[in-house]
Amino acid sequence: MYAQFFGLAHAPFSIAPDPRYLYMSERHREALAHLLYGVRGGGGFVLLTGEIGAGKTTVCRCFLERIPKRCNVAYIFNPKLTVEELLRTVCEEFQVPIEHLGPGQATVKDYVDALNAFLLRMHSVGRNNVLIIDEAQNLSPDVLEQLRLLTNLETHERKLLQIILIGQPELRRMLRRPDLEQLAQRVIARYHLQALDEKETAAYVRHRMGVAGLSTPLPFDRGALKRIHRLSRGVPRRINLLCDRALLGAYATGQARVDERIVVRAAREVFDEEEPFDLRPRGWLARWRRTGPLLPAAAALAAGLGLAGLGYAAWTLARQEAAPVAAARPTAPAPAASTAP
Repeated sequence: MYAQFFGLAHAPFSIAPDPRYLYMSERHREALAHLLYGVRGGGGFVLLTGEIGAGKTTVCRCFLERIPKRCNVAYIFNPKLTVEELLRTVCEEFQVPIEHLGPGQATVKDYVDALNAFLLRMHSVGRNNVLIIDEAQNLSPDVLEQLRLLTNLETHERKLLQIILIGQPELRRMLRRPDLEQLAQRVIARYHLQALDEKETAAYVRHRMGVAGLSTPLPFDRGALKRIHRLSRGVPRRINLLCDRALLGAYATGQARVDERIVVRAAREVFDEEEPFDLRPRGWLARWRRTGPLLPAAAALAAGLGLAGLGYAAWTLARQEAAPVAAARPTAPAPAASTAP
Protein backbone atom coordinates (compact mmCIF):
# COMPACT_ATOMS: atom_id res chain seq x y z
CA MET A 1 0.00 0.00 0.00
CA TYR A 2 2.75 2.45 0.94
CA ALA A 3 5.48 1.00 -1.34
CA GLN A 4 4.89 3.36 -4.26
CA PHE A 5 4.61 6.36 -1.93
CA PHE A 6 8.16 5.73 -0.65
CA GLY A 7 9.55 4.68 -4.05
CA LEU A 8 9.79 0.95 -3.25
CA ALA A 9 9.33 -1.99 -5.59
CA HIS A 10 7.61 -4.05 -2.86
CA ALA A 11 6.97 -4.04 0.88
CA PRO A 12 10.28 -4.36 2.75
CA PHE A 13 9.15 -5.63 6.13
CA SER A 14 7.25 -8.85 5.55
CA ILE A 15 7.59 -11.37 8.38
CA ALA A 16 7.97 -14.23 5.88
CA PRO A 17 11.49 -15.77 6.13
CA ASP A 18 12.65 -14.57 2.70
CA PRO A 19 16.42 -15.26 2.33
CA ARG A 20 16.77 -12.24 0.02
CA TYR A 21 16.16 -9.99 2.99
CA LEU A 22 18.53 -11.77 5.35
CA TYR A 23 20.70 -9.12 6.98
CA MET A 24 24.04 -10.80 7.54
CA SER A 25 25.12 -9.32 10.82
CA GLU A 26 28.17 -10.82 12.46
CA ARG A 27 25.84 -12.98 14.55
CA HIS A 28 23.98 -14.28 11.49
CA ARG A 29 27.24 -15.05 9.69
CA GLU A 30 28.41 -17.10 12.64
CA ALA A 31 25.08 -18.93 12.84
CA LEU A 32 25.21 -19.79 9.14
CA ALA A 33 28.84 -20.88 9.46
CA HIS A 34 27.89 -23.27 12.26
CA LEU A 35 25.21 -24.88 10.10
CA LEU A 36 27.54 -25.25 7.12
CA TYR A 37 30.24 -26.68 9.36
CA GLY A 38 27.76 -29.20 10.72
CA VAL A 39 27.08 -30.58 7.23
CA ARG A 40 30.79 -31.33 6.84
CA GLY A 41 31.25 -32.43 10.43
CA GLY A 42 30.72 -36.13 9.92
CA GLY A 43 27.43 -36.64 11.73
CA GLY A 44 25.98 -35.89 15.13
CA PHE A 45 23.90 -32.88 16.16
CA VAL A 46 24.15 -29.18 15.37
CA LEU A 47 22.20 -26.84 17.63
CA LEU A 48 20.92 -23.38 16.61
CA THR A 49 18.87 -21.51 19.21
CA GLY A 50 17.56 -17.98 19.59
CA GLU A 51 14.70 -15.89 20.94
CA ILE A 52 11.34 -15.81 19.18
CA GLY A 53 11.71 -13.80 15.97
CA ALA A 54 15.52 -13.63 16.13
CA GLY A 55 15.85 -14.92 12.55
CA LYS A 56 16.61 -18.62 13.07
CA THR A 57 14.29 -19.86 10.33
CA THR A 58 15.55 -17.22 7.90
CA VAL A 59 19.14 -18.34 8.55
CA CYS A 60 18.01 -21.92 7.95
CA ARG A 61 16.42 -21.00 4.62
CA CYS A 62 19.64 -19.28 3.60
CA PHE A 63 21.53 -22.39 4.66
CA LEU A 64 19.31 -24.54 2.44
CA GLU A 65 20.26 -22.37 -0.54
CA ARG A 66 23.98 -22.89 0.16
CA ILE A 67 23.93 -26.54 1.11
CA PRO A 68 26.26 -28.73 -0.98
CA LYS A 69 24.67 -30.32 -4.01
CA ARG A 70 25.59 -33.87 -3.03
CA CYS A 71 23.42 -33.70 0.05
CA ASN A 72 19.94 -35.07 0.73
CA VAL A 73 17.83 -32.91 3.04
CA ALA A 74 14.78 -33.76 5.13
CA TYR A 75 13.04 -30.78 6.74
CA ILE A 76 10.52 -31.15 9.57
CA PHE A 77 8.76 -27.97 10.74
CA ASN A 78 6.10 -29.55 12.98
CA PRO A 79 7.96 -31.63 15.59
CA LYS A 80 5.01 -32.36 17.90
CA LEU A 81 5.14 -36.01 16.90
CA THR A 82 5.34 -39.41 18.51
CA VAL A 83 8.35 -41.62 17.87
CA GLU A 84 6.51 -43.57 15.17
CA GLU A 85 5.21 -40.39 13.53
CA LEU A 86 8.67 -38.87 13.53
CA LEU A 87 10.26 -41.91 11.89
CA ARG A 88 7.49 -42.10 9.29
CA THR A 89 7.92 -38.39 8.52
CA VAL A 90 11.70 -38.74 8.17
CA CYS A 91 11.24 -41.64 5.76
CA GLU A 92 8.69 -39.67 3.76
CA GLU A 93 11.01 -36.65 3.55
CA PHE A 94 13.87 -38.83 2.28
CA GLN A 95 11.41 -40.71 0.04
CA VAL A 96 12.30 -44.02 1.64
CA PRO A 97 9.80 -46.84 0.94
CA ILE A 98 8.67 -48.85 3.96
CA GLU A 99 8.28 -52.62 3.84
CA HIS A 100 6.16 -54.14 6.59
CA LEU A 101 5.73 -57.89 6.90
CA GLY A 102 2.76 -59.24 8.80
CA PRO A 103 -0.49 -57.68 9.99
CA GLY A 104 -0.95 -54.27 11.49
CA GLN A 105 0.93 -51.04 10.89
CA ALA A 106 4.65 -50.53 10.40
CA THR A 107 6.76 -50.71 13.54
CA VAL A 108 9.70 -48.63 14.74
CA LYS A 109 12.00 -51.42 13.54
CA ASP A 110 10.51 -51.25 10.05
CA TYR A 111 11.23 -47.53 9.81
CA VAL A 112 14.74 -47.76 11.27
CA ASP A 113 15.75 -50.70 9.06
CA ALA A 114 14.49 -48.96 5.92
CA LEU A 115 16.22 -45.73 6.90
CA ASN A 116 19.48 -47.50 7.67
CA ALA A 117 19.48 -49.24 4.28
CA PHE A 118 18.81 -45.91 2.55
CA LEU A 119 21.62 -44.12 4.40
CA LEU A 120 24.12 -46.86 3.61
CA ARG A 121 23.14 -46.74 -0.06
CA MET A 122 23.57 -42.95 -0.17
CA HIS A 123 26.93 -43.20 1.59
CA SER A 124 28.14 -45.69 -1.02
CA VAL A 125 27.54 -43.14 -3.80
CA GLY A 126 29.09 -40.24 -1.86
CA ARG A 127 25.96 -38.43 -0.74
CA ASN A 128 25.44 -36.91 2.71
CA ASN A 129 22.11 -36.82 4.52
CA VAL A 130 20.86 -33.98 6.70
CA LEU A 131 17.75 -33.93 8.87
CA ILE A 132 16.62 -30.43 9.93
CA ILE A 133 14.03 -30.06 12.68
CA ASP A 134 12.60 -26.59 13.27
CA GLU A 135 10.86 -25.59 16.52
CA ALA A 136 12.79 -28.40 18.17
CA GLN A 137 11.95 -27.15 21.68
CA ASN A 138 8.62 -28.96 21.14
CA LEU A 139 10.27 -32.38 20.85
CA SER A 140 9.48 -34.75 23.68
CA PRO A 141 12.34 -36.48 25.56
CA ASP A 142 11.50 -39.89 24.09
CA VAL A 143 11.59 -38.45 20.54
CA LEU A 144 14.94 -36.79 21.29
CA GLU A 145 16.24 -40.13 22.50
CA GLN A 146 15.09 -41.79 19.27
CA LEU A 147 16.92 -39.10 17.30
CA ARG A 148 20.06 -39.90 19.26
CA LEU A 149 19.67 -43.55 18.34
CA LEU A 150 19.43 -42.57 14.67
CA THR A 151 22.92 -41.08 14.93
CA ASN A 152 24.13 -44.59 15.83
CA LEU A 153 23.67 -45.46 12.15
CA GLU A 154 27.28 -45.24 11.01
CA THR A 155 30.19 -46.79 9.15
CA HIS A 156 33.76 -47.16 10.41
CA GLU A 157 34.58 -43.71 9.00
CA ARG A 158 31.60 -41.54 9.81
CA LYS A 159 28.01 -41.30 10.96
CA LEU A 160 25.41 -41.53 8.23
CA LEU A 161 22.96 -38.88 9.40
CA GLN A 162 23.53 -35.25 10.37
CA ILE A 163 20.76 -33.75 12.52
CA ILE A 164 20.25 -29.99 12.90
CA LEU A 165 18.00 -28.86 15.75
CA ILE A 166 16.63 -25.30 15.56
CA GLY A 167 14.67 -23.95 18.49
CA GLN A 168 14.05 -21.43 21.20
CA PRO A 169 16.21 -21.10 24.34
CA GLU A 170 14.16 -23.81 26.09
CA LEU A 171 15.91 -26.33 23.86
CA ARG A 172 19.24 -25.53 25.48
CA ARG A 173 17.74 -26.06 28.91
CA MET A 174 16.21 -29.37 27.80
CA LEU A 175 19.59 -30.72 26.72
CA ARG A 176 21.00 -30.03 30.20
CA ARG A 177 18.70 -32.68 31.64
CA PRO A 178 20.59 -35.71 33.04
CA ASP A 179 18.53 -38.16 30.96
CA LEU A 180 19.61 -36.37 27.76
CA GLU A 181 23.31 -36.25 28.60
CA GLN A 182 24.18 -38.77 25.89
CA LEU A 183 22.52 -36.61 23.24
CA ALA A 184 24.18 -33.42 24.56
CA GLN A 185 27.60 -35.07 24.18
CA ARG A 186 26.91 -35.63 20.48
CA VAL A 187 26.40 -31.94 19.73
CA ILE A 188 29.37 -31.04 17.54
CA ALA A 189 28.42 -27.37 17.06
CA ARG A 190 26.02 -25.03 18.84
CA TYR A 191 25.19 -21.35 18.45
CA HIS A 192 22.73 -19.00 20.17
CA LEU A 193 21.49 -16.18 17.94
CA GLN A 194 21.31 -12.92 19.92
CA ALA A 195 19.15 -9.88 19.16
CA LEU A 196 20.59 -6.93 17.21
CA ASP A 197 22.19 -3.97 18.94
CA GLU A 198 21.23 -0.37 18.14
CA LYS A 199 23.75 0.05 15.32
CA GLU A 200 22.79 -3.28 13.76
CA THR A 201 19.10 -2.41 14.02
CA ALA A 202 19.63 0.75 11.96
CA ALA A 203 21.70 -1.21 9.42
CA TYR A 204 18.99 -3.90 9.31
CA VAL A 205 16.32 -1.30 8.45
CA ARG A 206 18.53 0.24 5.75
CA HIS A 207 19.31 -3.18 4.31
CA ARG A 208 15.69 -4.23 3.95
CA MET A 209 14.68 -0.87 2.49
CA GLY A 210 17.53 -1.17 -0.02
CA VAL A 211 16.53 -4.70 -1.04
CA ALA A 212 12.97 -3.42 -1.53
CA GLY A 213 14.26 -0.88 -4.05
CA LEU A 214 14.81 2.33 -2.05
CA SER A 215 16.99 4.76 -4.03
CA THR A 216 16.34 7.90 -1.95
CA PRO A 217 17.50 8.74 1.59
CA LEU A 218 16.11 6.54 4.34
CA PRO A 219 12.66 7.85 5.41
CA PHE A 220 13.33 7.03 9.10
CA ASP A 221 15.08 9.81 10.98
CA ARG A 222 17.75 9.15 13.62
CA GLY A 223 15.38 9.47 16.55
CA ALA A 224 12.94 7.06 14.94
CA LEU A 225 15.67 4.44 14.44
CA LYS A 226 16.64 4.68 18.11
CA ARG A 227 13.03 4.25 19.18
CA ILE A 228 12.64 1.29 16.83
CA HIS A 229 15.57 -0.46 18.47
CA ARG A 230 14.32 0.24 21.97
CA LEU A 231 10.72 -0.76 21.31
CA SER A 232 11.61 -3.86 19.29
CA ARG A 233 14.45 -4.90 21.63
CA GLY A 234 16.50 -5.63 18.51
CA VAL A 235 14.40 -8.66 17.54
CA PRO A 236 14.12 -8.75 13.71
CA ARG A 237 10.49 -9.91 13.60
CA ARG A 238 9.45 -7.12 15.99
CA ILE A 239 11.45 -4.64 13.89
CA ASN A 240 9.56 -5.79 10.79
CA LEU A 241 6.17 -5.41 12.45
CA LEU A 242 7.02 -1.98 13.84
CA CYS A 243 8.59 -0.55 10.69
CA ASP A 244 5.79 -1.83 8.47
CA ARG A 245 3.15 -0.15 10.61
CA ALA A 246 5.22 3.04 10.95
CA LEU A 247 5.56 3.36 7.16
CA LEU A 248 1.84 2.76 6.80
CA GLY A 249 1.14 5.45 9.39
CA ALA A 250 3.38 7.96 7.63
CA TYR A 251 1.71 7.15 4.31
CA ALA A 252 -1.77 7.57 5.80
CA THR A 253 -0.89 11.05 7.07
CA GLY A 254 1.03 12.06 3.95
CA GLN A 255 4.38 12.37 5.72
CA ALA A 256 7.54 11.55 3.78
CA ARG A 257 9.57 11.11 6.99
CA VAL A 258 8.96 8.71 9.85
CA ASP A 259 9.67 10.39 13.17
CA GLU A 260 9.61 9.16 16.76
CA ARG A 261 5.95 9.92 17.36
CA ILE A 262 4.88 7.84 14.36
CA VAL A 263 7.02 4.96 15.65
CA VAL A 264 5.48 5.18 19.13
CA ARG A 265 1.94 5.21 17.71
CA ALA A 266 2.81 2.22 15.53
CA ALA A 267 4.17 0.35 18.55
CA ARG A 268 0.94 0.88 20.45
CA GLU A 269 -0.96 -0.69 17.56
CA VAL A 270 1.19 -3.69 16.70
CA PHE A 271 2.39 -4.64 20.20
CA ASP A 272 -0.92 -3.90 21.94
CA GLU A 273 0.85 -2.06 24.75
CA GLU A 274 -0.77 0.84 26.58
CA GLU A 275 2.49 2.74 26.84
CA PRO A 276 5.26 0.89 25.00
CA PHE A 277 7.73 3.69 25.61
CA ASP A 278 7.65 6.32 28.35
CA LEU A 279 7.30 9.68 26.65
CA ARG A 280 6.71 11.55 29.87
CA PRO A 281 9.24 14.35 30.53
CA ARG A 282 11.90 13.71 33.11
CA GLY A 283 14.09 15.85 35.39
CA TRP A 284 13.58 19.59 35.51
CA LEU A 285 11.12 19.48 32.57
CA ALA A 286 8.87 17.10 34.48
CA ARG A 287 9.00 19.32 37.57
CA TRP A 288 8.29 22.39 35.45
CA ARG A 289 5.20 20.76 33.97
CA ARG A 290 4.00 19.52 37.33
CA THR A 291 4.36 23.00 38.90
CA GLY A 292 3.19 24.91 35.83
CA PRO A 293 -0.04 26.28 37.42
CA LEU A 294 1.99 27.62 40.39
CA LEU A 295 4.43 29.57 38.26
CA PRO A 296 2.67 32.96 38.43
CA ALA A 297 2.54 32.90 42.23
CA ALA A 298 6.10 31.59 42.40
CA ALA A 299 7.27 34.32 40.05
CA ALA A 300 5.54 37.03 42.10
CA LEU A 301 7.07 35.70 45.31
CA ALA A 302 10.51 35.56 43.70
CA ALA A 303 10.10 39.12 42.42
CA GLY A 304 9.05 40.34 45.86
CA LEU A 305 11.97 38.64 47.53
CA GLY A 306 14.27 40.06 44.89
CA LEU A 307 13.05 43.63 45.45
CA ALA A 308 13.33 43.22 49.19
CA GLY A 309 16.87 41.94 48.75
CA LEU A 310 17.77 44.88 46.56
CA GLY A 311 16.33 47.32 49.10
CA TYR A 312 18.29 45.76 51.92
CA ALA A 313 21.47 45.82 49.85
CA ALA A 314 20.97 49.51 48.99
CA TRP A 315 20.34 50.39 52.63
CA THR A 316 23.46 48.53 53.75
CA LEU A 317 25.56 50.22 51.08
CA ALA A 318 24.26 53.65 52.06
CA ARG A 319 25.22 53.03 55.70
CA GLN A 320 28.71 51.88 54.66
CA GLU A 321 29.23 55.03 52.56
CA ALA A 322 27.90 57.36 55.25
CA ALA A 323 30.17 55.97 57.98
CA PRO A 324 33.51 57.38 56.63
CA VAL A 325 31.96 60.79 55.99
CA ALA A 326 30.73 61.02 59.53
CA ALA A 327 34.15 59.98 60.84
CA ALA A 328 35.94 62.67 58.79
CA ARG A 329 33.61 65.58 59.79
CA PRO A 330 35.30 67.91 62.53
CA THR A 331 33.77 67.75 65.90
CA ALA A 332 32.50 71.07 67.35
CA PRO A 333 34.47 72.19 70.49
CA ALA A 334 32.78 71.74 73.77
CA PRO A 335 31.50 74.96 75.33
CA ALA A 336 33.95 76.57 77.83
CA ALA A 337 33.14 76.36 81.48
CA SER A 338 31.67 79.53 82.89
CA THR A 339 33.97 81.61 85.22
CA ALA A 340 31.30 83.99 86.35
CA PRO A 341 30.94 84.18 90.11
